[in-house]
Amino acid sequence: MSQESVILVTGGSGLVGKAIEWVITNETGRFGKKDGEKWVFLTSKDGDLRSKAATEAIFEKYKPTHVIHLAALVGGLFKNMKYKLDFLRDNLLINDNVLHTAHAARDYKVKKVVSCLSTCIFPDKTTYPIDETMIHNGPPHDSNFGYAHAKRMIDVQNKAYHDQFGDKYTSVIPTNVFGPHDNFDLEDSHVIPGLMHKCYLAKKNGTPFVVSGTGKPLRQFIYSRDLARLFVWVLREYDEIDPIILSVGEEDEISIKDVADAIVKAVGFEGDYTFDTSRSDGQFKKTASNAKLKSYLSDFQFTPFDVAVKESVDWFIANYSTARTGNV
Repeated sequence: MSQESVILVTGGSGLVGKAIEWVITNETGRFGKKDGEKWVFLTSKDGDLRSKAATEAIFEKYKPTHVIHLAALVGGLFKNMKYKLDFLRDNLLINDNVLHTAHAARDYKVKKVVSCLSTCIFPDKTTYPIDETMIHNGPPHDSNFGYAHAKRMIDVQNKAYHDQFGDKYTSVIPTNVFGPHDNFDLEDSHVIPGLMHKCYLAKKNGTPFVVSGTGKPLRQFIYSRDLARLFVWVLREYDEIDPIILSVGEEDEISIKDVADAIVKAVGFEGDYTFDTSRSDGQFKKTASNAKLKSYLSDFQFTPFDVAVKESVDWFIANYSTARTGNV
């Protein structure tokens, strides 16, 4: 990247945005802030990206040369099922406004946009491991087809902007992300932050820590700060338009029981710890290949899972009063 770069991060107050801000602020070398870079982390208070006028005003104010696009309407399973049109339409609007404003900004020329997709965009019926070539091979799961199709369209738009205008727009597909600044709301969180919150409350209240399901399903988890480092690498060094999966390897899949064990250890919970096998396990596995990432960054060192869990738990406990717990 050249001198005098302005990197605009949409969704800058979320899990991944905060992780990128932490890496840029605290690290040096390959992933840290470079001389001549100005990083701008947007929040919803800066403007509604569903609005074309608001998006244009943001771009005109900051005149970015590069964009990391994280902003999205997101929610848990229930919300995705109930508000399919909202998740489709709002995210289509957000993505189209960001990409087209970046394209139209000829007076300061946005050189590159990196957007964040999700593994939920992959076909419901597929073979494993999933890889970057399989995104459009069939419909996504019906429960979140609105969100998934909107995210898929980023990949379609990236290719169209490149083929017609030469714009350098690309996207990344993380697996299950966790870390500081996660959403720990017990009613609307992903598995790791949800279990962290449950275990913390069980220790605090002297009650049992009960994990839903058998604990047998397997998942690939990526620490938000590792993902942040990889986002910075993609922005600076990855030149393909086609997306890239950012994940630990297939060999690093771990069971939900392993996750719960790590959380129990990190929290220091010594009470009754059980699994409610009457509750559904959900999908047993959805393995993703990180072969493409390894072909570029064979020496990238992921944070050991136990270390990442401990850092996340420590952050959550230290910031419990202001964390997203559903109580504030």
